[in-house]
Amino acid sequence: MEANAPAKKRIFSGIQPSGELTLGSYMGAIKNWVSLQDEYNCLYCIVDMHAITVRQNPADLRRRSVNQLAQYIACGLDPAKNIMFIQSHVPQHAELSWVLGCYTQFGELSRMTQFKDKAAKHADNITAGLFTYPVLMAADILVYQADLVPVGQDQKQHVELCRDIAQRFNGVYGDTFTLPEPFIPKMGARVMSLGDPTSKMSKSDPDGCVYMMDKPEDIMCKFKRAVTDCDACVKFDKENKPGISNLLSIYCAATGKTVDEAEAAFAGQGYGIFKPAVAESVIELLRPIREEAERLTADKAYLESVYKDGAQKASYLAEKTLRKVYKKVGFVAR
Repeated sequence: MEANAPAKKRIFSGIQPSGELTLGSYMGAIKNWVSLQDEYNCLYCIVDMHAITVRQNPADLRRRSVNQLAQYIACGLDPAKNIMFIQSHVPQHAELSWVLGCYTQFGELSRMTQFKDKAAKHADNITAGLFTYPVLMAADILVYQADLVPVGQDQKQHVELCRDIAQRFNGVYGDTFTLPEPFIPKMGARVMSLGDPTSKMSKSDPDGCVYMMDKPEDIMCKFKRAVTDCDACVKFDKENKPGISNLLSIYCAATGKTVDEAEAAFAGQGYGIFKPAVAESVIELLRPIREEAERLTADKAYLESVYKDGAQKASYLAEKTLRKVYKKVGFVAR
């Protein structure tokens, strides 16, 4: 690198291990992460602390956390180029979250769309953790002085709150935190459910969800059952044909074709040909990832070395920010 070359910007992002990674996780997030790893300094986190805002089976959470790391690497994320770690292994996330919570207004948190949605779905378990989730998310980002946060549209509100908290703290104590910008990919950022194409593909909707580790025959069955419409015309029209539009988006993301090319390829052909073709494109996209993830999952020692090394590097960066924050708010140095 030349002496006067500009420093690479820093990116932070994470996915909960609250269920198996989905096709939406891959196309909307991880695939884009892979394309960023040469241009940016990236930290990718398995956010297990966020996952427990909803009750988890402990053994399943541990298994999924490690398996998710294997899938990250199988997707093309290189541990030599990215810092990859498990959130609970870096205690500075939780420590900074408490401080930031003291600079976050109750009203701000009560207006968070995701809190309202999750509270409605889990009415018997509306915890303080679910309410303060965006503060921990702000700590995740700010503790690394991240410049950019790759997010879907549904998380953009949380990044905006993160910026508000950072600006409030900076306003009181002077320049402390970098103000992060949301980084929203233009293509494939939002894969919709196969069962309800008006809703995002989600782990909470297993019938409409394709998982990255699904067997080929299961993927084919799910796409054949995908909700479409009755006019049998393969055309992108999000308003009037949400199901077909979703399948076209998935097909284009899997094959690299444009929407126009895909529409031309299936002109005059019915859904009985189109849906299996989309399934086949996804099967071939995920096949090498699934096979490599299975190989890596069996190598427990290697995965442990990756997440331990990642946590060590992440902790070093996080501690620099935390020390600065603790000094500014008046804590005695430890």
